[in-house]
Amino acid sequence: MAEQRQIRAFYDNVTITVYQAYNSEIASAAVHQQKLCASPQFRLARMTWIKPSWCWMMYRAGYSYKDKNQERILALKMKHEHFNALLRMATLTREPGKGTAASHTAVDSKSLGEKASAVKVQWDPERSPRLERLGFRSIQIGIPGSLAAIWADKWIVGIEDVTENARALERELKEKPEVTDEELLHKGLVPPEREFPVPLDVQQVIGME
Repeated sequence: MAEQRQIRAFYDNVTITVYQAYNSEIASAAVHQQKLCASPQFRLARMTWIKPSWCWMMYRAGYSYKDKNQERILALKMKHEHFNALLRMATLTREPGKGTAASHTAVDSKSLGEKASAVKVQWDPERSPRLERLGFRSIQIGIPGSLAAIWADKWIVGIEDVTENARALERELKEKPEVTDEELLHKGLVPPEREFPVPLDVQQVIGME
């Protein structure tokens, strides 16, 4: 299981990048003010699912073309300690059925009230740049309304609109079907993701051990 479940991400010594897709109003305000909750359309009470995997974000949002609520993709930078703090508060969820959104049904023995306020972690099949299903799992992290305010206001230290990167990737794949993953990486259309090391206690919480 440890090899199948690894957090792969674009990160440096201080921050890790995660992704989420939003409508244009939320995204424009967030980038302009460098605050995810800058737009009144951003609903703090709603659970938000973030993904460290660029290709899984492409799959989820259809390279930003899936629908108007996912037409802008944002790269959100978090400090390592805050990312790990989210994972320490997590409960595992079941994998949803094909074509559905992430399940919010926890599988531990906590009370219903505790489950509703918990961070959710779900492992879904990773995707290639062409959105093909791969043989290992990618993490999704669900941030509940009870933590959304501090996460959006305090724990995000940088916001970048990467929508054009997503669309350029899809365009490259259409125009050059034989392009390799290595070439996509060299062209900057896929970020250089690598395994993100997490402490042993976190691995146990999120089902990596």
